[in-house]
Amino acid sequence: MATEYVFISDLHMGGDEQLTTLDFEDELVSFLEGLRKRGGDVELIINGDAFGLWEYAEVTGSDKLERVIEDHPRVFEQLRATGEEIDITLMPGNHDYDLACYPSYVNRLAEYNLILEPEIVLTREVADGTVWIEHGQQHDANNRMPDWGNPDALPVGYFVVQRIVAAAGRYSEHARGDWLRDIQSVAPMEEIPRWLLSNYFYREMSPLLRTIVVPLLLFFNITIFYLIGTVLEAIGLLPPHFFTNNALVRALGAADYVLELIIAINIVIIGVLLMLAIPLWLFRRDLRQTLERFGVMLSGVRVGQGDQPFLNAAKDVFDSHPNVAVFVYGHTHRASLTKWGDRVVVNTGTWLKKLQHVETWFSRLPGLYYPSFRLNYFRIVPEGDQIVVEYEQIKTNQPRDLTWFQRLVARKPPAPTSIPERTVVDPAGTLELPGGESASDSKSTTDGEPERDSITR
Repeated sequence: MATEYVFISDLHMGGDEQLTTLDFEDELVSFLEGLRKRGGDVELIINGDAFGLWEYAEVTGSDKLERVIEDHPRVFEQLRATGEEIDITLMPGNHDYDLACYPSYVNRLAEYNLILEPEIVLTREVADGTVWIEHGQQHDANNRMPDWGNPDALPVGYFVVQRIVAAAGRYSEHARGDWLRDIQSVAPMEEIPRWLLSNYFYREMSPLLRTIVVPLLLFFNITIFYLIGTVLEAIGLLPPHFFTNNALVRALGAADYVLELIIAINIVIIGVLLMLAIPLWLFRRDLRQTLERFGVMLSGVRVGQGDQPFLNAAKDVFDSHPNVAVFVYGHTHRASLTKWGDRVVVNTGTWLKKLQHVETWFSRLPGLYYPSFRLNYFRIVPEGDQIVVEYEQIKTNQPRDLTWFQRLVARKPPAPTSIPERTVVDPAGTLELPGGESASDSKSTTDGEPERDSITR
């Protein structure tokens, strides 16, 4: 029986074409090698989505796992070597739900010293308390399995991944760069159209066309300012020639004609947009009402649900199982630690690339998606009668993967909120929160991203 538990999740190894690329392969192999060298009574628990089996559309059944093994030989050989020294346990998530459906996977993974426990919940005893472990998809309406263990009972998230994410992997080789494979890092799903538009503008658009469009967009605000000034001149609130035909404009010489041409083009664009705005708004409103009438779109329902359903689930577990001191889950790809008195909720995050939408320094240019990695793990060990939860982030030198133009115009995203390196839990404590505090009011430290989720998680 182990006395130390290490947690990681959401590696998402595998997928069609470019999706099988593992950006963090070196870091993962090094992490596993470090655990092998340490040895001891340690259990590494990968609590879901170790593999991206949903991301395969060209192979089915057990062939999916064989493809993952074939595409990542270094990782599996290191898993085999590390598994000779410590226990390595896998539990299914939603993206590798097949692990819960086919008993043959138990023996196949055992060949690499991986212990597959095809359960939706695991528990481990630490000190005088219990650690409750799950992936978390059962609290996500879009990815909840209606009949655990039935390979034909699949949630809506599976079909979205098959139609959108797997397709992106197959078509990514046609893009300028491999940005399309990052679609699985876009959250929530509603962000995908804006993400596609951003990458079209900064990566796929013809450089010649971008050279023409960018000045038009940059001068858009100047055009609006110019129009307002002209109107104020016309009604007498500003002196004549304050905006039009003033000495500064005349001093530009030939450049004045270029400026006037750009302003004229922008005025035409503004006029067209104003003419289209009302009919487009009416069309959108009527279309939405029609979809709601047919039950295709339900008013008030969002795909993005944040972490609150998972925190509510943790509260329910603490209420019904007083011996549970730590609740561990993944799925949302947002590493966090939330402490309620003497109880702790841990989200193990993801090793995938993370994309954060940021605005540009120049108004009217599309925002872009700033890439980063947060390779991390949690370690839970006993310390006398107490439980210690340790957090560590693995350093990586992954490139930012931005074009020179994106680097020029992008604002830098805010730094992620830090997670405590050490948190002490007393299993003998109570769950009651001071002052009737609710789960949403409790102390939480996360990776600083918006509270939202994706149907493809």
